[in-house]
Amino acid sequence: MINCTFENGGKASLRHVVVDTIVLRENKILLAKRTKKILEGGKWGLIAGFMDRDEDLFQAVEREIFEETGWRVRDITLFRVKHWPERPNEDRQNVAFVFSCNAVKKEGKADWESDKIAWFSLDSLPAKNELAFDHSDDIEIYKKNLKQKLQLPILQKI
Repeated sequence: MINCTFENGGKASLRHVVVDTIVLRENKILLAKRTKKILEGGKWGLIAGFMDRDEDLFQAVEREIFEETGWRVRDITLFRVKHWPERPNEDRQNVAFVFSCNAVKKEGKADWESDKIAWFSLDSLPAKNELAFDHSDDIEIYKKNLKQKLQLPILQKI
């Protein structure tokens, strides 16, 4: 949580904004195996991270993907917004903007946050208990969207 003091002296705990990305290439999804040093370490996850001050959502997506994988992307599309405070395994009640995009060019290396990055077929993913947070839900909804063309972005009331 972010502790904040407002101009009138009032105090509040505010939530973080994160971007989660479904990075695609040749009908495969890019996942990162999170280093043991961070929350949900040792599990596979979507490429994700906190939105920085002075950047918009699209800049955050591009930066996080490049930092964590070295890939450049295009066709960034808002897919889903996760806003409920009871998200599993979260310690900060993050509000997540989930995007899909296409990887186009590898120009860099993965940073310290991942022990490994790998491409997976949508039909051959790690087991649900091997995926961090609620990222398996995002992937399953994405796969459902491929078949049914859901109305995007998805914003559910839980």
